Amino acid sequence: MNPAQQTGTIIGACIAIVLMIIADWKLFSKAGVAGWKSLIPIYNIYTLVKIVDGNGIKFLLLCLPIVNIVYGIILNLRMAKAYGKGTGFAIGLILLPNLFQLILAFGSSEYVGPQGKKN
Repeated sequence: MNPAQQTGTIIGACIAIVLMIIADWKLFSKAGVAGWKSLIPIYNIYTLVKIVDGNGIKFLLLCLPIVNIVYGIILNLRMAKAYGKGTGFAIGLILLPNLFQLILAFGSSEYVGPQGKKN
């Protein structure tokens, strides 16, 4: 890679990170959780798991090899349900998570509770 390509890659990565932080902030706000919690590494994952699955301590499953892949898929399925979306949207979250999180954050979806259960 030449320096121009490296610079472009770094700028693109920074833009993607900022967009994901904004999307998480908006998703947290829709769930009635303070948006600033999306800024703190590890705590943001704990908070997201708590919002989506109802039990934040399950985020430790993401630290285990192989289990993290399976639980990551389950988490995306539950995220879609928690925001009132179906299985098709969940597949989108699994295959293109950044794009579909932005759609979830800025779309008309509403938070209905962990695993789609109304509070």
